Amino acid sequence: MLLLLTSLGLPALTFAQQPVTLKDALKFALDNNVKVRKARLDIDGGRYKVQEIRAQALPQITGNAGLTYNPIIGQLVANIGGQTQSFKLGQNWNSSAGVQLSQQLFNQTVFTGLQAARSSEEYYNLTAQFTEEQIIELVANNYYQVLVGRQQLGVIENNIKNVKVVEKITSSQYENGLAKKIDVDRIKVNLTNLETKRAEIINSITQLENQLKFSMGMPVARPISLPETELTEVKQLPVFADSIALANRTEIKLLNNQDKLLSLQRKAYLSEYYPSLSLTGNYTYSSQSNGFDFLNSSSAAIGFGASAIGVSLKVPIFNGFLTRSKVRQANVEIDKAKQDRIETTNSLNLAYENAKIQLKNSMNTITSQKKNAELATEIYKSTQNNYNNGLASLTDLLDTENSLTEAQNSYTQALLNYKIAEIQLIKAKGEIKTLAQ
Repeated sequence: MLLLLTSLGLPALTFAQQPVTLKDALKFALDNNVKVRKARLDIDGGRYKVQEIRAQALPQITGNAGLTYNPIIGQLVANIGGQTQSFKLGQNWNSSAGVQLSQQLFNQTVFTGLQAARSSEEYYNLTAQFTEEQIIELVANNYYQVLVGRQQLGVIENNIKNVKVVEKITSSQYENGLAKKIDVDRIKVNLTNLETKRAEIINSITQLENQLKFSMGMPVARPISLPETELTEVKQLPVFADSIALANRTEIKLLNNQDKLLSLQRKAYLSEYYPSLSLTGNYTYSSQSNGFDFLNSSSAAIGFGASAIGVSLKVPIFNGFLTRSKVRQANVEIDKAKQDRIETTNSLNLAYENAKIQLKNSMNTITSQKKNAELATEIYKSTQNNYNNGLASLTDLLDTENSLTEAQNSYTQALLNYKIAEIQLIKAKGEIKTLAQ
């Protein structure tokens, strides 16, 4: 048992220790996210709903049994041959047992309900698929935000390292009378600000990691490690199509299923105008006795059976225009669904166009910010060298250090914006699940 428990704990421990790639995170989320699990449970519920509706079209068989004691038995008084005589109407103990059968022969409402139930099962499948796509998008966005936070932390730590070198040089110059105390104090203030910023970024990364683990369905207390090279540099833009085929989008499939369900709902209301025909049958065995008895178990009891078979026809004639009102309401819902389709189609096309624009903007920003960061690095190194040789002021050095930090963070932010826009583009093309493959 100890070995078994240990082996069960190893996968989680290994997962926590090894770097988690984006695909690893997405696969884990699809298996463990609560919303995904609930959506899959809805599929099972939809399957059972179909069985519930189907049961209405199958034979319905019920059994019944009863035992009655009559302390006082009624009598029938009659005149026979000029004499008045009385007869007991039964015995003290009556028992009965029987079975009843009913079968729908024609009921348009039930048959339409079967079609709607099967469409509902398809709806739950599509809803589960849509939930998975939403979780993939959420986890991917959170994943890249963590990576960007870690790159920003790397920028701050590198700047702290550079400032500490300047602090050491300036302190040495001050001791030798070559620098002022105010210069040393300014560097210490700048270093303190950087360390404070570093602590804020570390806390922010922790929050982002917790949000990532929550969206994955992972316990927040479990440690997670992400590879450092996951957020790579973008070389070129993908090829953009003028338009996208929306038939593959889950949102459109859901609208198609909704149209089918609304049409079946209208058909179900119309079926209330139809007559219904059902087959009925029953068999009952009864027993009567003066003593306690059940179903003719003693020789003194009298037992007999009875059965009947028939058909039942119900023809709706007038229900106060109730059915007509239901049908008209169904027509309104169908018209509203058409408007939803127009809005959803326009929204999906808008998302695709915006994703293309954002990718282009992010690509331009990445290119310019990369050059800007490289230039800021060169300026900082040159200014630092001049400062060490007494050819540049401390103010110039601190200004170039701030400019370098800003340029590097802008470049990292541009990478994040590109990745998020890339996810939106993949989603717009109906290929969001490829991220987990």
